[in-house]
Amino acid sequence: MITYFSEKEIKGILLPQRFTFPFFYEPHPLTRIAVSGLHVFLKNKTDLNHNFGIDTEKEGVATGKMFGVLVVQDRAGKLGYLSAFSGKLAGTNDHERFVPPVFDMLAEDSFFLRKMQIVNHLNRCVEEIENNSRYISLKTEWDSVTKSSADEIAEKKENNRTRKQDRKNYRETMRSLLSKDEYDTVEADLIKESIADKKELLALSAEWQTKKQDLSQQIEPYDTQIDAFKKQRKERSGALQQELFDEYVFLNINGEKKNLGAIFSETVFGRPPAAAGECATPKLLQYAFLHELKPLAMAEFWWGVSPKSEVRKHKQFYPACTGKCEPILKHMLAGIELDENPFLQNRGAQKQLGIVYQDDSFVVVNKPESLLSVPGINIQDSVITRLKSMLQGVEPLVIHRLDMATSGLLVVAKTQQAHKHIQRQFLNRKVVKRYTAVLSKAIAEDEGEINLPLRGDLDDRPRQLVCYEFGKKSLTRFKVIEKTENATRIHFWPLTGRTHQLRMHAAHELGLNASIAGDDLYGTPAKRLYLHAAYLEFTHPVSNETMKFEVKEDF
Repeated sequence: MITYFSEKEIKGILLPQRFTFPFFYEPHPLTRIAVSGLHVFLKNKTDLNHNFGIDTEKEGVATGKMFGVLVVQDRAGKLGYLSAFSGKLAGTNDHERFVPPVFDMLAEDSFFLRKMQIVNHLNRCVEEIENNSRYISLKTEWDSVTKSSADEIAEKKENNRTRKQDRKNYRETMRSLLSKDEYDTVEADLIKESIADKKELLALSAEWQTKKQDLSQQIEPYDTQIDAFKKQRKERSGALQQELFDEYVFLNINGEKKNLGAIFSETVFGRPPAAAGECATPKLLQYAFLHELKPLAMAEFWWGVSPKSEVRKHKQFYPACTGKCEPILKHMLAGIELDENPFLQNRGAQKQLGIVYQDDSFVVVNKPESLLSVPGINIQDSVITRLKSMLQGVEPLVIHRLDMATSGLLVVAKTQQAHKHIQRQFLNRKVVKRYTAVLSKAIAEDEGEINLPLRGDLDDRPRQLVCYEFGKKSLTRFKVIEKTENATRIHFWPLTGRTHQLRMHAAHELGLNASIAGDDLYGTPAKRLYLHAAYLEFTHPVSNETMKFEVKEDF
C-alpha cells in the first residue's frame, strides 16, 4: 500500500518535527508531493467506475470525493505515503493503491451484509403492503370520508348556529307582540326546533362515525402488519448499528484500542453520527499503526465537482471534519506530538482596538482582524473584555458580532435601553451595513443579489451549508468596485445576518463562485481574511439622529 518517494523528489526536504494538526494546517512539502502523485494516479486511472464530474464522457451522476494522504516512514527508515478516500468509491472499499477501511462492512459474507438482507426483506414487506391496491383504495376512501365528514358536520354546525340566532331574534320580536300564552306556545315550538337540530347533528356525526369505523376495521389489519414489520426493522437496524459500532475499533501509537461507541459516548451527542470512521485520515492512521509505520504528516483534498450544498473545490486542501473525525483522532493521535493548535492561540493579542465613537448610549469600535467579538471557550481576550477594562464601571452589551477573522465596525451598547433599541433595528433590518472584500478571482457580474438559504453543518462546525429544505433565508446585495485579472474588490450589503453569510455567498458555486481571499474555511488561507465591515448606519436610541460611521479597509 505504500507508495515510496524517489530520492530525487524529496532531496533537501526536512522531515516534519511534529505531526500535522488535522483541523488547521499548511500542507507539508512531503504531503504536497504525495498529493501531486495521487492527482496523477486519479487522472490516469480510468477503471474506477466513478464519475467525478471531470470527464464529461463518464456515465452516472457526477460526485466529487475527499481523498487523503499520510506520509510515513517504514521500519527501515524509508519514506513514502499511504492513500485513502472517504466513504466508499464506486460502491466498494477495495481499490488498488488505497488502504482498506477500519472495518469492511462490504466484505463477502460479512455479518453486515447478511443482516442487511433481513432489514431489506422487512423494507420490501412494508413496501409490498403499502403498495397493495386494496390498501391504497381503502386509504383513499378513508381520506375522502374524513374530509367529507368534516365538511358536512362543519356545514351542519354552521347551519345550526344560524338557526339558533334566527330563533333568538324571533323570540325578541314575538315577546313584545304576543300574549304570555301565545308566546309560551311559540317558545315551546322553538325549543322543539332546537332539540331537533341537535338530534340531526348527532345523527349525522354518528352516521359518519359508523362509516369511518367500518373503514378503520378494514384498514387495521394492514396497518398492524406494517407497524409490526417497522418495529422489527427498527430493532434489527438498531442492533446492527450497535454491532458496527463495536466492530469499528481504532488503534493509536501506544497500541490502545477503542471502538466507535466508546469514543462517541464521551461526546455531547453520546453516539456516533452517520458514516463516522469512514473518513480518509482515520483509515490512513489505522493502516499505519497496524503495519508499524511511523506517521509524519497528513493532508486531505477534494477531487471532482463540488457538492450542491457545500463549498468544495477540485484539488483544494481541506482540514479533517470536526463532527465525525475530531473524537476519533483525539484517541488515534494520543501519544503523538502535534503541531500547535492555532485555535488555542490568541492571534489578536497585540492588535489595537480602535474607538471610532462613543457617548452615554453606545460605543462604536474598529475591530482588528483575529480579535474575537466576545470571549471564546479557550480565549477570553475580545472586544467585550477589552471594553470592560476601558469603560470603567460600564457593562458593555453585545448587539451584533463579527467573525474573528473579519475586521471593521462593531457597535456595543452601554445601557439596556440602547441595547434594546439598536438590537431591534438589526432584527427589523433597519441597520445599513456595508462590507468591503477582495475575492480570489475575477468574476463576470458587476452587481446583483445572492439568495442562498444557509444552515450549520452539524458534522463539520462551524462550516455552513446551502440548504433549501431547512436553511434560513439569506440575502446579500453586491457591487464590484474594481477587477484585475486574478482578483475582484467588491462591496457587500448583507440584507440578513446569517453566520458566514458573505463568505458562503462569495465562495459557493451558486453564489459568486469566488471565495474571499484568505478564507481558511471556504477558500485558501492567507495572512488574513480580506473582509472588512466598512460602513454602519443606524438611528440613535435617544436622539433619533441618523448615525453614520465609515472606516476604510487597510488592504
